[in-house]
Amino acid sequence: MRLTRCGHACVRLEQDGVVVVVDPGSYSDSHALDGAHAVLVTHEHVDHFAEPLLRAAAEADPGLRIWANRSVAGRLAGLGSGRVTVVGDGDTFAVEGVGVEVHGELHAVVHPDLPQVTNVGFLVGDGDATVFHPGDAFTVPARPVDTLLLPVHGPWSKTGEVIDYAREVKARRAVSIHDGGLSESGNGLADHMLQDCLQDIGTDYRRVAPAAGFEPV
Repeated sequence: MRLTRCGHACVRLEQDGVVVVVDPGSYSDSHALDGAHAVLVTHEHVDHFAEPLLRAAAEADPGLRIWANRSVAGRLAGLGSGRVTVVGDGDTFAVEGVGVEVHGELHAVVHPDLPQVTNVGFLVGDGDATVFHPGDAFTVPARPVDTLLLPVHGPWSKTGEVIDYAREVKARRAVSIHDGGLSESGNGLADHMLQDCLQDIGTDYRRVAPAAGFEPV
C-alpha cells in the first residue's frame, strides 16, 4: 500500500490500483481526489470534510463512493442512490477488494462548552498491512495496527496525550497528520519529542511532507 499525504489530515492510500482518500478537507491538496475510487470521512469539521470539493468530485465521477457517519452523509444528500453509505463503530466493508474496518464513535473533547460530534476512524488494509486514520480522536482499534496516522496537533489535544496514544496503539510505524496548525518550528519540536518518546516501544515515527508518499515495508 502506498501512502501519500495531501495536506493536514488528508491521505491517499493506493493498493493494487485502488485509490482510497481519507478526509479531504479545506486544507487539502486540490488534487487529492483525482482518480479516487472511494472517499472515507471521519467527521464533519471543515479541515476533514470540504463538502463543495467532495460533492464536485462525486458529480464528476459517477463511480466514486463515499463512506461516512450519518451527519456527513446527510449533508451529501442528492448524489444518487448507493453513492453514500453511513457507517459506525464495528462496521466492515471493502473497496474494490481492499478491506476497511470502522472504529470509534466520538470526537475528542475540545471544551465542555462545545458540542462533541460523531467521529469514526478507518482501518484500511488486510492482514498485517493496515493503516489507521483515527480522525480527531484517540481511538485504539481492537486489533494490531501496522501504520498509525498520528494527529500531532489540534485544539483537543496536547503533546503528552499524543505520545500516550501512540504508545497505547504500539503501531510499527507512526506518520504525522493533522499538523496544519503548527509552524515549521512547532512541527520540528513535536517531531523531536515524538521520536524520542516512541523509540522505546519500537514505533518508527516519521513526518511525511505534503505531496510526498512512501510505501511502508
